[in-house]
Amino acid sequence: MSKRWAQRVLPLLFLLLFVGPPLAYSATVFVYHRFGDDRYPSTNIALDVFRSQLDLLKAQSYTVMSLGEIVAHLERGEALPEKTAGLTVDDAYQSFLTGALPLLQEYGYKATLFVNTDAVGAKGYLSWDELRDISAAGIEIGNHSASHPYMVNRKEGESETAWKERILADIRKAQDKLKLELDAEPQLLAYPYGEYSPEIIEIVAGLNFRGAAAQQSGVIDMGADRFTLPRFPMGGPYATLDGFAEKLPMKALPLKVVSPASPVIEEEDPPLLIVDIEEGAIDLSRLRCFVQGQPEATIRPDPEVTGRYRIQAREPLSGRRNKYTLTAPGKKDGRWYWFSQLWIKR
Repeated sequence: MSKRWAQRVLPLLFLLLFVGPPLAYSATVFVYHRFGDDRYPSTNIALDVFRSQLDLLKAQSYTVMSLGEIVAHLERGEALPEKTAGLTVDDAYQSFLTGALPLLQEYGYKATLFVNTDAVGAKGYLSWDELRDISAAGIEIGNHSASHPYMVNRKEGESETAWKERILADIRKAQDKLKLELDAEPQLLAYPYGEYSPEIIEIVAGLNFRGAAAQQSGVIDMGADRFTLPRFPMGGPYATLDGFAEKLPMKALPLKVVSPASPVIEEEDPPLLIVDIEEGAIDLSRLRCFVQGQPEATIRPDPEVTGRYRIQAREPLSGRRNKYTLTAPGKKDGRWYWFSQLWIKR
């Protein structure tokens, strides 16, 4: 063995042996609401299903982080463990304490609980004493507003300035109450109903939050906007072991939204989505776009810009909230890449 060869190769061997698990640049995060409360099937997950999901995380050696820890990696540009997942819970229902927390403690997993403060102590919701115990148990607490409003909506006759001031006051009210009761200032916010707009993002970022979670499905990667973090829903028909197992290995579809700037539909319905997608390892010949309640959307490559696609549903969107969900497989690894664009009708 030559001296020069040893100087080059031995440090690499040392790194392979001692640096620990492989690293990656994405995390799959899930959002829950109720646990073992079948009175509300659309937002509930059965406890045996939740346990089976935790079993799967353990069996597949996933690192389960709080959302705050994941955001900290994004801020620093640091890689995450190769298999990273996050468990988040919105609304602070009583069933988190009675159903989810014992299982999380049994498996030694972290979670992030988002609290809308006006509801604390109401029937079916956690009390401040219970939230203090939950925080002391290591569960990260986040801001979910005070009144849980539809933030993008304006009241009749309300000016833009008055609307922004109202939303700002609501978030501040919750932040002040959480800080007073829990003696800690939340660093993250979850948008009520997962709804946001550029104006709402500006308000949240201006309050020095480190990030904000939405509810459109998707994977968080290093290029993610920290104030529109995607989460896969785990409630109702989505709250299954198979659905959880399918989404865990997903990867983020590397794209940039060119247009529109806001998910709020103002005029054009169905809305036109224009994106730039990095091809690389992705088979874009198999790119598809799913729309709730109707056939797949049309996908047209832009004839003038390489890698740019124009995507539009075939019919006006149904419901207050809808999504364009884009998927494509990898060319070699067999994994699926995923992106969801949220749409809101005020």
